[in-house]
Amino acid sequence: MTALLEAHALGMRYGRRRALTDCTLNIPPGHVVGLVGPNGAGKSTLLKLASGFLSPTSGTISVLGNTPGSGTGQLARVGFLAQDAPVYPSLSIADHLRLGARLNPRWDQGFAERRIAQLQLDPTQKAGKLSGGQRAQLALTVAAGKRPEVLLLDEPVASLDPLARRGFLNHLMESVVEDGTSVVLSSHLISDLERVCDYLIVLVSSRVRLAGEVDEITATHHRMVCTRRDPGALPAGLEVVSATHTDRQSTFVVRSDAPLPAGDWAAERLSMEDLVLTYMEAADSAAAEPATSATSTGSAAGAGSTEGAEVAR
Repeated sequence: MTALLEAHALGMRYGRRRALTDCTLNIPPGHVVGLVGPNGAGKSTLLKLASGFLSPTSGTISVLGNTPGSGTGQLARVGFLAQDAPVYPSLSIADHLRLGARLNPRWDQGFAERRIAQLQLDPTQKAGKLSGGQRAQLALTVAAGKRPEVLLLDEPVASLDPLARRGFLNHLMESVVEDGTSVVLSSHLISDLERVCDYLIVLVSSRVRLAGEVDEITATHHRMVCTRRDPGALPAGLEVVSATHTDRQSTFVVRSDAPLPAGDWAAERLSMEDLVLTYMEAADSAAAEPATSATSTGSAAGAGSTEGAEVAR
């Protein structure tokens, strides 16, 4: 089965700054992927590499089995929506749909017109007069109207109010269900991702810290609270992701493929938000203490005209 996205030792530099380091991923098709991490973690860079807007400085990346941006056939299979949901302010909604039809061989005019009608938008309205949420919906309509096999969305809901975010995500999932489109969605809003995503990637400081199916990840991570002890005193087979201590108590977040053994501790599963924040904090701690090993931190789990071009893609 051809991977949705496959990367091996992928790296990207901007001058002296590393945007991605040794990124290795193999994402099966058919998923809605949540891509999370702090600002500067490399999320936008990964999506731009996957869409073909950038070329890596090291390693390899493929999307749907092909090099990103390698010809019109590959471009037709991948839709990309940049963070600022770019549209042409001087063009009407109908103009955007006509532009989409001219630039995309698989364009579905009926789908695009239905979405605009569902959103109760006036096709004659200039894009520059739309609200932020309406512009995002127009940009999503153009990206989805090309009928891609995968949609790459870079924080498309970051500037939207909660109601507009919900509407955007609902229409996104309608497109996924209708077409079977795979999606990679970058966002800081973990609660939104929790509603729609079934695969998770955590990027921190240019590296993949965690990647896998949400159900599997949440089933294999636990928070354990017990009398104070060192991580080395825990049973074998428990990977310690993070550890905090008081005078009398220790709290560990552990990963284990097997059921937790019995012991003198209370254990509970973590929510997606807790899980993401734990890996982000562990990675920050590791960066602050270079001598700390990867095992103790759990940091290696993941083994203008330009704007118009991004709309058309």
